[in-house]
Amino acid sequence: MNASFTQAGVSRLKGEFKVRFANDALRVKVLAKNGHTDIDLMELPTPMTKEAAVAYLLDINFDNGNAEVRAALEAEVDKRTEKPKAEKAPKEPKVKKEKKAKVSMESIKAKIDEANASVTADAELEDAPY
Repeated sequence: MNASFTQAGVSRLKGEFKVRFANDALRVKVLAKNGHTDIDLMELPTPMTKEAAVAYLLDINFDNGNAEVRAALEAEVDKRTEKPKAEKAPKEPKVKKEKKAKVSMESIKAKIDEANASVTADAELEDAPY
């Protein structure tokens, strides 16, 4: 939900103009108390969102040819304009690493051969007469 404001304008703080929004003309006193200079707020024709208020100030040439004020208004537009999100490149599927066998194939074959030899020897023993 966007808040709406009845006052909008600019003020200079630390040498830089910025757009200001308010719902009461007393905001000028607060800005002055906090070190703002060149305070210029005006009453808007209707309550407006920040985006609408800045668009209105640009439409009525609120800056009166002051390049610093115009730059502040345009910077506010840039700040409040939704920028298209950069398309992310599709992620490459992760390749599962093959788990290394703890035992080599040669050692497995050797164990199988050993087991077969053992079984064969046992079979020969059973056939032997006692």
